[in-house]
Amino acid sequence: MDGFVRVRKTHVRRISVLWTSSVAYECMEQKRHMRDLRILVFPCGSEIGLELHRSLCFAKEIQLYGAGSIPDHGRFVYDHYIGDVPYVTEPRFSAAINKIIADHGIDYVIPAHDSAVYRLAQMQDCGAIGCCVVTSTFETCRILRSKRQTMEWFSHDVRTPELYDDIHAVPNFPAFLKPDVGQGSRGTAIARSKDEAQFYLAGNPDLLVMEYLPGDEYTVDCYTNKVGDLIFAGCRRRCRISNGISVNAVPVDDSRIKNIVSTINCLLEISGMWFCQFKESCDGRPVLMEAAPRIAGTAGLHRSLGVNLALMNIYELEGYDVAAMPNTFGIEMDRALCSRFKLTVSYRHVYVDLDDCLVINRNVHTALVAFLYQCVNDGVQLHLITRHQDAVQPLIDQMRLSGLFDSLIHLRHGEKKSDYVRHRESIFIDDSFSERADVHTACKIPVFAPDAVECLIR
Repeated sequence: MDGFVRVRKTHVRRISVLWTSSVAYECMEQKRHMRDLRILVFPCGSEIGLELHRSLCFAKEIQLYGAGSIPDHGRFVYDHYIGDVPYVTEPRFSAAINKIIADHGIDYVIPAHDSAVYRLAQMQDCGAIGCCVVTSTFETCRILRSKRQTMEWFSHDVRTPELYDDIHAVPNFPAFLKPDVGQGSRGTAIARSKDEAQFYLAGNPDLLVMEYLPGDEYTVDCYTNKVGDLIFAGCRRRCRISNGISVNAVPVDDSRIKNIVSTINCLLEISGMWFCQFKESCDGRPVLMEAAPRIAGTAGLHRSLGVNLALMNIYELEGYDVAAMPNTFGIEMDRALCSRFKLTVSYRHVYVDLDDCLVINRNVHTALVAFLYQCVNDGVQLHLITRHQDAVQPLIDQMRLSGLFDSLIHLRHGEKKSDYVRHRESIFIDDSFSERADVHTACKIPVFAPDAVECLIR
């Protein structure tokens, strides 16, 4: 088996899986405060890195740092961002990541890409990294990094795809071709004939030739605690996939997959957050495609149900007992491109209109309110400037916006808003083009329509 020996564990792991339960997830906190932590995510701009940010950014004890090798979306999301980190394949990566850990006092590093998982686990295994790496043992990471080794490791106990030595051994086409080491759908292909298979293999002779599985695809988000108990295994159907990423998912309860995941947990030394993927064969049986000792990018589905796998992992590493108790309401997750912006705009005052801007059709513009509270956090002063026909305060009270503004400017008929913008370092938000044009021309400050507020939100 390519240089590794398959050894079963000598102890029996207890399996106590909570697939669905009542009440929300709780970290079973002891009567003590967790210490303040600095956590580094690398590479932070991957889909995994972005999910880790969503999982940990609201934890009061955690200060998040993100690092990346290329300038990607991570630099828009992480307040503490470190760029130009060498790739994990470069010899200077070890010194660079250790310098970041030392310079910023990092307590944990969470790898957010399969190659980073492998390299950082390897460094931890030989004592070459200055803090704890949040993943399983290096031996587990090594096995799961290879699709061939993963299939060979589990093939005696778990249904895995048939693996063919060459295309001549394929009994029926189509066949599925994929790299031994990779992630997502990069480099994969469906060969519908022997000629197509030869074409793909000519481009990459190292592709694995596998049984084609035509059925539904599933991911199981899992958590195994420090004593080996599988305390959470949440299955979700991958209803729509884009570039190998599940962009639409719904939770499912499948006892067949539950039993397979329990077996996987017994056969490998896994700890903390991990996931595995299945696809149904022609006869409808779930077949293990792969597993990985990290969080999945779409784990936010189960996080929304109350199971924050990343935070559980940190709590347990800090000595807390953790449990997973998900909500049972129906949920569907759909993902699309998300926009973040960096502006070269400096302001200490915000002037904002009321009618058809802050309040539209008797509803509060929630994104605008989010921005205004961001300003409150930043110490930016807020000024409500309006031509509202009636008294303003009753509407402000009705919309529960009382106390938000530092000043309220109620214009009389014919007065210009530009005459009341009295701070140079300001921005102006209004639904009216003519009002924006007047303020922009007279006051020489940036102006925004209600639909442009998204670019102001960090």
